[in-house]
Amino acid sequence: MRRRQFLLHAAGLSGAAALGTAGLTACSAATDTPLKLLVASYDDSVGSSIGDQWDKVVAAFEKAHPDVRVALERVPFAKLDQTLARRVKDGDAPDIAQSNFFAPYAEEDRLYGADDLFDVRTEGDFIRSYAEAGMVDRVQYGLPFLASTPRLFYNKALFKQARVKAPRSWAELHDVAKALKALGVPTPYGLQLGPEAAEDEALAWLLADGGGYSGLTGYDFASPGNIDTLTWLRDNLVAQGLAGPDPAKLTRTDAYAQFLRGRIGMMIAHPVLMGAADRAKFPYAHAPFPKKLGGAAPPVGLNDWLMAFKRNGRREQCGMFLSYLYGSESAVAYGGGQSALPVTGSASDALRKDPGQRPMWDFIDQMPQARFQPTNLGSWPEVRAAVRERIGEAVAEGGDPKAVLESLDVTAVQAER
Repeated sequence: MRRRQFLLHAAGLSGAAALGTAGLTACSAATDTPLKLLVASYDDSVGSSIGDQWDKVVAAFEKAHPDVRVALERVPFAKLDQTLARRVKDGDAPDIAQSNFFAPYAEEDRLYGADDLFDVRTEGDFIRSYAEAGMVDRVQYGLPFLASTPRLFYNKALFKQARVKAPRSWAELHDVAKALKALGVPTPYGLQLGPEAAEDEALAWLLADGGGYSGLTGYDFASPGNIDTLTWLRDNLVAQGLAGPDPAKLTRTDAYAQFLRGRIGMMIAHPVLMGAADRAKFPYAHAPFPKKLGGAAPPVGLNDWLMAFKRNGRREQCGMFLSYLYGSESAVAYGGGQSALPVTGSASDALRKDPGQRPMWDFIDQMPQARFQPTNLGSWPEVRAAVRERIGEAVAEGGDPKAVLESLDVTAVQAER
């Protein structure tokens, strides 16, 4: 299972069937050719599937825009990027597609920019940090979808038993982990560097000490700060038995399950974990992930992307559908419910005022400060694969953070060529 399985439980598109129109107005777009929409489908492990909700969205849109038909195609999430790449290569690109990546297509001039699709108000409503993450050469091509930011979740019962509080620095996190280990907790801190989403966990730690995967001129893995961060993890968590038996194999899926069984004391997690914990009546709380020397670290921003392809010349119809989807009422409908966060300012404001969404407020408040993987680089898919494969080696007992990060810089240079 991949990370998106945990970001979809109760994903909130269920209210879309009753929504009104939003965004661009257009003259008749009648055509015999339907608008092709390629999206991900998911298994039943996360409960309500967003794949089921797309039907309601499409039906509501077609009711509001009877001159535009939408042909919806679902592809298993694990095969989505591969399927889309093959379709594009074969000259059969959909009009709108969901994907983990957009930059390779933007660099090939295959996509419409946001200013081609939306009116000024709708385009300007995207949360700035997420809009900028979707840019290539200062033009937004990637449209954020199913967004999230993580926080530090912890087991309240174990913390009470150990007489500790949520850590506010890495030194405190280390001390808390030692106290949990003394209680017999198998994994005091769940360091998720397995192949499912190692790049997210690693980035959270790098950001917390002022680092990251890239700088102003491109990739910069082997910076002194990044080396220090991974060295700290190796020496202060992994080598001391505070991060479980093998962080390089711990996936997000397994970490969430172990947390709910009381085998992990604290870890970075997304708001969807709240739903599972609430149903299990599990005692949890969450706090900002701490900077090394104290304070709240910049959160990692995560989402899938929607993009509109130029090939079929359906700019007007793409704009109508996407403006409807990102209109204020629609965005509120799918941006809430302990799963996906809203990606527009108006939807965020609406949810922030709704007492029923109180559990989401801390996550929503983090979104403007979110930092992202270098999704604006067309080489990122290849580089990300290398990060997933190697980053765990850096923090293993006896590992060499400097050598691993330098190897990632070499991979990045080759990928850029």
